[in-house]
Amino acid sequence: MASPLAFSLLAFLVFSSLASIAEAYDSLDPNGNITIKWDIIQWTPDGYVAVVTMYNYQQYRHIQSPGWNLGWTWAKKEVIWSMVGAQTTEQGDCSKFKGNIPHCCKKTPTIVDLLPGTPYNMQIANCCKGGVISSWVQDPANAASSFQLSAGLAGTSKKTVRAPKNFTLRAPGPGYTCGPAKDVSPSTFLTSDGRRKTHALKTWNITCTYSQFLAQKTPTCCVSLSSFYNDTIVNCPTCSCGCQNNLTHPGSCVEADSPYLAYAVNDPSKSSYAPLVQCTSHMCPIRVHWHVKLNYKDYWRVKIAITNFNYRMNYTQWNLVIQHPNFDNLTQLFSFNYRSIAPYGDINDTAMLWGVKYYNDLLMEAGPYGNAQSELLFRKEPSFTFEKGWAFPRRVYFNGDNCVMPPPDAYPWLPNSSPRLRFPSFVLMVVLWAALALSLIHHL
Repeated sequence: MASPLAFSLLAFLVFSSLASIAEAYDSLDPNGNITIKWDIIQWTPDGYVAVVTMYNYQQYRHIQSPGWNLGWTWAKKEVIWSMVGAQTTEQGDCSKFKGNIPHCCKKTPTIVDLLPGTPYNMQIANCCKGGVISSWVQDPANAASSFQLSAGLAGTSKKTVRAPKNFTLRAPGPGYTCGPAKDVSPSTFLTSDGRRKTHALKTWNITCTYSQFLAQKTPTCCVSLSSFYNDTIVNCPTCSCGCQNNLTHPGSCVEADSPYLAYAVNDPSKSSYAPLVQCTSHMCPIRVHWHVKLNYKDYWRVKIAITNFNYRMNYTQWNLVIQHPNFDNLTQLFSFNYRSIAPYGDINDTAMLWGVKYYNDLLMEAGPYGNAQSELLFRKEPSFTFEKGWAFPRRVYFNGDNCVMPPPDAYPWLPNSSPRLRFPSFVLMVVLWAALALSLIHHL
């Protein structure tokens, strides 16, 4: 019989596996993933030539600057002879080669995209964008990234070739988990004139899924709420993304008027990707504010404001995903792009919003320009109400990460009928004492 310790360890491992699977599943984008397609298009005396393409099938999660890097472990003793459209970060030890020196001899190479402006003879289609890959909804024409490599060993053939193992995708940090390479039907290619089809000699598919929990241990955004019918502003929950007095992460925030701000931003001991946020009660890099602005007879209006509190990050091609039951009646939208992503079939309650190109698609670092805002005009549906927080969103995502919402009991509430008349407490006390005095006089 297994010992209690062994049983507990097994239960923990099973629970951890289930938790990881659950974290990687996104109910608003259940089929979202990045698929890596490895197409061998030619055999050579010393290996093969392959085209590797990453397709971003995630509806709203993209890879922004400084871009992706892709790694794997070779199954045998393969080397990369040459590359087009990308390069490895290290060459490795190629000292045993006397004549033709390979591009990379490492057992575990790391690949990065080339930058825009790369000479034409070093490019292929869908390359050289600095590792930036758009989301499928936001810009499907730029939702892929490709490179070509010549790799392998002498005598490699269809019978002896082996797929690389242990794929890793960083974008640019952690978050993605890649499965093993699987044999699939060979890909089909169309020539530039569109008149001829060719087929890959062999194709492997690798599927990578995203987990917000693996990407970072704390949330990256929060939501605050307000309304025209209530003076209360519901701020982001305290410590939504961390606390100022967290002794394990000193120096994680800086006051906006601090004389040390410039040094803190450029601190050489800190990673340029590590958030440095303005000191707030919520400590989030991003805050999304939803304000119920106006109420008309047949319509109601909402103002959305996004504020960047991160001093080290400009968010390029940012996007919001908001879930609210009235999106089926969205009438007008100002200064943002909009598309319904309808994760539940015919129920249109989820919208993706993003900035207008060259106008507000870049959310600048923390400061006077680190914000973007828009207004949404909704037509009232039969079930419309301002009661019990119905006018506020159910879920909000920023760049694919789920934002921390205030607790429902903190939402600005509306009275059941006309607005309540609110009196200061001392006025109510005077009225009560007056009523009591009149009652005593009456009985005398």
